[in-house]
Amino acid sequence: MIKVITYGTYDLLHEGHINLLKKAKALGDYLIVGVTTTDFDKNRGKINVQQSLMERIEAIKELGLADEIIIEEYEGQKIDDIKNLNIDIFTVGSDWKGKFDYLKEYCEVVYLPRTEGISSSDIRSKQKRLKLGLVGETLIRKFKQECTFVNGVDVVGVCSTFRYLEKSVFDDISFITSNYSELLARVDAIYIEGHPNDRYFLIKKALECGKHVLCESPIAQNAKKYDELLKIADTNKCVLMDAIKTAYSTAYSRLFLLLKSGIIGDVVSIDVTCTSLADKNSISGLDVKTKWNSMTAWGPTAMLPIFQLLGINYQSKKIITHYLDCNKTFDLFSKLIFIYSNSVATITIGKGVKSEGSMVITGTEGYIYVPAPWWKMDYFEVRFEDYRENKRYYYTLEGEGIRYEIIAFINQIKSYNSKIMNISAQVSREICRTIQDFNDKKDVIEIRQKGLNDNG
Repeated sequence: MIKVITYGTYDLLHEGHINLLKKAKALGDYLIVGVTTTDFDKNRGKINVQQSLMERIEAIKELGLADEIIIEEYEGQKIDDIKNLNIDIFTVGSDWKGKFDYLKEYCEVVYLPRTEGISSSDIRSKQKRLKLGLVGETLIRKFKQECTFVNGVDVVGVCSTFRYLEKSVFDDISFITSNYSELLARVDAIYIEGHPNDRYFLIKKALECGKHVLCESPIAQNAKKYDELLKIADTNKCVLMDAIKTAYSTAYSRLFLLLKSGIIGDVVSIDVTCTSLADKNSISGLDVKTKWNSMTAWGPTAMLPIFQLLGINYQSKKIITHYLDCNKTFDLFSKLIFIYSNSVATITIGKGVKSEGSMVITGTEGYIYVPAPWWKMDYFEVRFEDYRENKRYYYTLEGEGIRYEIIAFINQIKSYNSKIMNISAQVSREICRTIQDFNDKKDVIEIRQKGLNDNG
């Protein structure tokens, strides 16, 4: 019996895929089809795969051409599969000619002619494209650049009053305005970066106009306003999604899968740090009213793994804060402590202090260490009492996770399924509620640090 193997993503299965698989089937008696995982595709630079792994596997099954279907998960797996499955022929499309010649040491390699003019990329590019508008200040520059890596989205306009907006980045944008209503009239969806105090009104207006919204977190400054926005989004069949880029990275997703598998036993503690040094003169006095404080700048990112792993039903919390201004609006530093029935979590955030931005998750059988900056996670280590059992996990992180976030937003709009949200409404709401408690001075303990003066 001649065994043949081939591999592919098979996203949006089309005639070209089917023709190639028929030719592969004709090469032997038994055809094995390897379907690549989404994570492996990301590592290879294919970040806009629209169908899930199971959807793609089911599509291959329905063709009835594969005698066996396997999953390709890592670099170098082809050699392992060829050896372990006793493969006679490896085959792939002729556009890869020469790429897999190294496999000739293990089996025959055949490059098959592809069907001209058909590809998943072409199909994706011909689908209805999302017209996206950007609202904000400095971060929209990076967001705009990341949009260029994603199929299916066109940035058609920018709304900003920021005087230092880099025109060169937006040369291909014909519509740049300070009139938000004019931008809304031109787009299907909006990305909002603006000041946390302005987001509620910007989001509400967009949702009422039937526009989907991707917004930096926190979406609102209190839970009541968040619930109101969520209700408007539901009524108008619009997506309202948090733009915490960490939640969309491959490493972050893999870390949580490992934790759920019990790799370090029961989680008893999580310690998260997010800090940055800001110019204290630029955030002092009256100017603090226009600046993002530590709680809104770093709080949502730091709270994300706590609420996603331990849940939102903690028994109590404390917020220990050092304020910069006499109005007690700008926290130079804050430490949050969440007490759960069987665990505890601590968060250290600050725009006027500096510490190692790491994350440590402590378990009954080991712990996970994520080095700084953990929110740009591309590597973490699982550590045990016996260091010889330690294992490191590496994953490619493109564009700090922003492009994965954009893809998730597009897919969410297409599916309109809240169950596939990377950040649930419950977690998003709890972030807003915690920030509300901070603003209301609830559960807040004020400290004064030596060497840091009150500018009030």
